[in-house]
Amino acid sequence: MNENVSGDAREMLDLIDGQQRRVDRGHRIPVVWLYTVWAVAWLIGFLALYLAQLGLVLPVAAGVLFAVLIVGSIVASAVIGSRIGRGVRGESQFSGTVYGVSWSVCSVAFALVGIGLIAQGMPGELAGIYFPSAYALMCGTLYLAGAAIWGDRLQLGLGLALLVVGSVAPFLGLGPNLLLMAIAGGVVFGAGAIVTLGTLGTLRAPKPQR
Repeated sequence: MNENVSGDAREMLDLIDGQQRRVDRGHRIPVVWLYTVWAVAWLIGFLALYLAQLGLVLPVAAGVLFAVLIVGSIVASAVIGSRIGRGVRGESQFSGTVYGVSWSVCSVAFALVGIGLIAQGMPGELAGIYFPSAYALMCGTLYLAGAAIWGDRLQLGLGLALLVVGSVAPFLGLGPNLLLMAIAGGVVFGAGAIVTLGTLGTLRAPKPQR
């Protein structure tokens, strides 16, 4: 009798553990796509701007490509983020919603600051230095916030890396700063995708014991 009860309890615990693993995998798989989308956007977008600075690509074409990639990434992030938060309720839902909205709000705020500086006479060369670093610093800060909210060490590492990149880039001047952003974006976000993908293997449901 006791063996039957013990067996039933073990099966119940295995069932709960399996369900939790599936939920965790369901949340992390979209994150892999999220990091991949941003890695591609930063790598190709900033590389296009760098090539335009060298005169190898038309500036208008590079600007349009960069804008399409960034806007597309923002839209993809909103869609993926909504799927990740689907079914979540309570304080976690509130934190996730505020965090998601913060990306759009901060993006607009940093853009307005840059536009204001241009209106006050900031030359185009300085604008080309300001905007990339400003958004790198914004992303880094928001990743630190995400790390604090969810206790995610990966976001902590990504956030610190982006803060370093955003702080160092202005010292390189216009042109090299864009190349740094392209390489750093591909490496940092790509590393995030690879690390997250690697954790999926640990979330596979264990084989049933006989």
